[in-house]
Amino acid sequence: MTFSLPRRAGAHGFDGPGRRSLLRGAAAGSAALVLPVPLAAPALALGGRPRAAWGVQSGAVTASSGLVWVRSDRPARMTVEVSATDSFRKVSRVRGPLLGPETDFTGTTALHGLPSGERIHYRVILADPGDPRRTGEPVHGSFRTAPAGRGRGVRFLWSGDIAGQGWGINPDIGGFRVYEEMRRLDPDFFLCSGDTIYADGVIQPRVTLPDGRVWRNVTTEEKSRVAQSLGDFRGNFRYNLLDENVRRFNARVPTVAQWDDHEVRNNWYPGQILDDPRYSEKRVDVLAARALRAFGEYFPMDAARPPGRGGRMHRVVRYGPLLDVFVLDMRSYRNANSPGLQARDQQGILGAAQLTWLKRELERSRAVWKVLAADMPIGLVVPDGAADIEAVAQGDPGAPLGRESQIAGLLRFIRDRRITGTLWVTADVHYTAAQHYAPERAAFRDFAPFWEFVSGPLAAGGFPANALDATFGPERVFVRAPERANVSPMESPQYFGEVAVDGGSGELTVRLRAEGGTVLFTKTLQPGRVGQ
Repeated sequence: MTFSLPRRAGAHGFDGPGRRSLLRGAAAGSAALVLPVPLAAPALALGGRPRAAWGVQSGAVTASSGLVWVRSDRPARMTVEVSATDSFRKVSRVRGPLLGPETDFTGTTALHGLPSGERIHYRVILADPGDPRRTGEPVHGSFRTAPAGRGRGVRFLWSGDIAGQGWGINPDIGGFRVYEEMRRLDPDFFLCSGDTIYADGVIQPRVTLPDGRVWRNVTTEEKSRVAQSLGDFRGNFRYNLLDENVRRFNARVPTVAQWDDHEVRNNWYPGQILDDPRYSEKRVDVLAARALRAFGEYFPMDAARPPGRGGRMHRVVRYGPLLDVFVLDMRSYRNANSPGLQARDQQGILGAAQLTWLKRELERSRAVWKVLAADMPIGLVVPDGAADIEAVAQGDPGAPLGRESQIAGLLRFIRDRRITGTLWVTADVHYTAAQHYAPERAAFRDFAPFWEFVSGPLAAGGFPANALDATFGPERVFVRAPERANVSPMESPQYFGEVAVDGGSGELTVRLRAEGGTVLFTKTLQPGRVGQ
């Protein structure tokens, strides 16, 4: 359906109506904060009207389209009303899907024919399938479409690692308050760089900190155990949506989501058989299939290629002529974790088919900047146990070995094809850093210089900085990390990054930010260069 929306210069958009916090009132004063019953599971009893208590989300936003997501508490017909202003005096109406148990009562509706570079206002209405007159309270949201030209710049935030290491929604500190800070920056979109949930992370009601203070968590049944069933994985995604900061953020900022390991289990790889007494299902491929299906249900993603329905996670997100974001999947196609000492490794961490796709799309891209969104870092040594390697770098500073050989081939390709404007962003390691890679410092020298920026966690434990592997010549230009492992968000700020591309000059500026408003590090890059 094509919309003809009235345009209004200088419209600032609509934050949506205030939402009653789930974390206030009597529950906030108790020792164990248990999820209120109305949000625990779909209410299938007769009577009442459908509710969208988990808020709304948007995603897959282009210059002329976008997806709107919602979850109902019972079977319902989804309808989206769209307007150019928050008054909704003139609307276009789009009939959406019937929400039912096969998708855990979630669904998305595609909006097409939108004006570029404009804030689009929408409200989702849920209706009783048997009686369309019985509708729930509309839930409001908005998003800004991508620019069609270079007149307006593009800005996005990135981070990852949410509700990890037992640090869940704590009402004493305002829940996941960093989301409100990010919302106020009003980015064009948010790149969630993996570990969107911790399916293997149990949330306890109380955790005593080293200084004697007590961290209190909102708890749910699904977060009381490791996730194995499809219902468990769905419950993990619902958990994050209990936080009012997250819901308010989702209603304003589109999300580009990728996954890493904790959507399934720590450090998993395809074909792995678990040796973990917590799991009755030992086949990680079975767990991963269930996790992927839930992932596709709880994020608004390209309806033509939904994860868990035969689609794929890796894709290109295009934001006008200034920016292409290459969302990588370093989990689904990797080989088994090992010491990484083999001389050749064609499968590597990306798999042969994804690597071919990436090279092709990089060469085709005409965007000024090409951001490689990796769910794992390139030059940081991330171990898996005592001997194996979880990421790319394996600690040997010499010629590329193991998964490094695949990345070396990619870097050589970027240099030889003179592909300009590439940089890498990631999360995963639970601190923030800026690393510059240069061939004159490297054992492998067939590449152009590039930057890798790390930022996280968003709502998880902080960890000390990982060692650097010298194979690609990294220099740690900036780092901010705790001194000990699993520092709680009450003891250390959470981190996220910002990328801003100027519409006039084309300059790209990266800012590494700490919760609380501090900009820790800033780097501005010039357009049109193969390496810098």
